[in-house]
Amino acid sequence: MSAYLVLPGIGGSGPEHWQTRWEAAEPEMRRFAPESWEAPQLDQWIAALDAAVAACSEAPILVAHSLSCLLVAHWSARSDRAVRGAFLVAMPDPQGPDFPQEAASFGNPPELFLRFPAVVVASSDDPYGPLAHSRARARQWGASFVEAGALGHINAASGLGDWSWGREQLRRFEDGLTGRIEG
Repeated sequence: MSAYLVLPGIGGSGPEHWQTRWEAAEPEMRRFAPESWEAPQLDQWIAALDAAVAACSEAPILVAHSLSCLLVAHWSARSDRAVRGAFLVAMPDPQGPDFPQEAASFGNPPELFLRFPAVVVASSDDPYGPLAHSRARARQWGASFVEAGALGHINAASGLGDWSWGREQLRRFEDGLTGRIEG
């Protein structure tokens, strides 16, 4: 069983969000804690993620939603801490018309390959991240790509409950990492 770091987006993934439900069901999942979920600042979120990874007893798998998908790319370029991989769900397009102004510091994520294995999971009707954008980012970052169907922003409003399909995708991704630790 692996360690996981759960990385919500703006708002911190409330009680009905699949990330929160996964955390409640699996003790090996813990959430990183930036100073503010509502007023995200890239440098502070990077520092919080770096501290959370350092505090793990083993290299974790990052389970990111929305804005935290961009965080992972920025963090990958700045930190050398080891993680096993990243599961990136519902990546927003920072150039899109609905990208929140309060998250502007997360714009222009690196276009470099991530230094660890990753998979991008995207919805075909995400209002914050068009499918074409998610596919292009996956290619830029050297990540696998999985289309989840029409699930909106893959959040609590999507009505997914425990999102068992997503948990199965995470399990498959983890199975492909057996024995790998990337720094």
